[in-house]
Amino acid sequence: MKKLVASILSLAVVAGLGLSSAAAQDEHAAGAGAEHATPHYPIHHPREQDWSFAGPFGKYDKGQLQRGLKVYTEVCSACHSMNLVAFRTLEGLGYSEAQVKAFAANYEVQDGPNSDGEMYNRKAVPSDHFPSPFPNKEAAAAANNGAAPPDFSLIAKARGITRGFPQFVIDIFTQYQEGGPDYIYSLLTGYEEPPAGTEVAEGTHYNPYFANAAALAMAKPLSDDQVTYDDGTPQTVDQYAHDVSAFLMWAAEPHLEARKRTGFMVMVFLVIFTGLIYLTKKSVYANKEH
Repeated sequence: MKKLVASILSLAVVAGLGLSSAAAQDEHAAGAGAEHATPHYPIHHPREQDWSFAGPFGKYDKGQLQRGLKVYTEVCSACHSMNLVAFRTLEGLGYSEAQVKAFAANYEVQDGPNSDGEMYNRKAVPSDHFPSPFPNKEAAAAANNGAAPPDFSLIAKARGITRGFPQFVIDIFTQYQEGGPDYIYSLLTGYEEPPAGTEVAEGTHYNPYFANAAALAMAKPLSDDQVTYDDGTPQTVDQYAHDVSAFLMWAAEPHLEARKRTGFMVMVFLVIFTGLIYLTKKSVYANKEH
């Protein structure tokens, strides 16, 4: 036991020295001049936001999800597909079957072949998925300055930014799982003029929250009063970004609420089971000599 404790303490000391050395090197590199340092992206970490679905008991705000769907439909869908999301799942946002059917009918999808062996277009039905605005990735790239817009089906789960030590340890206990929505929100609201001395390639737009570079091909997509809300919610870039980020989280994980309920019931069961095991142990060994 003493050897184990000593080993753990030794590892802790080594880790501490390593972190101190790394910090010192970073400070030295910063002092030597940013022009000689290797850039790390994103330049700014995503800003942590308050979400209704955060935490072990979080739930989706269906009003917010419906607004987010409206933002996606009127703004994002011009470039970004959601090939893995079926129209019928929109009933989870509080829409009736008739409303979903009417919504799907606004889209056309390719079907076939028909009796003549030809493909044809028809109105979408609830069992269809959101169609792509482009016939293929090459066409998408050609229409967007050489960069094909990513599919949005799982974007909120795929774009989480690593928060590093010791924050990721704290996240285990706080059950932080909103890195994707935080990143999307920060990206949508983070466009700004590049600082002095920063070169941005032609056709790209500076955004310090972008995960892969200092600038990206997508221009700022949102502006105030761009999308009309029917429920009186403020029509601002900040609100649009919050709503569409929440909607994309739902698209990536529509069963989040059921998963959390199941997890809570499992934890309750384990607590009760542990108590029963302890009482059984006491009962069995109550008359035993130790």
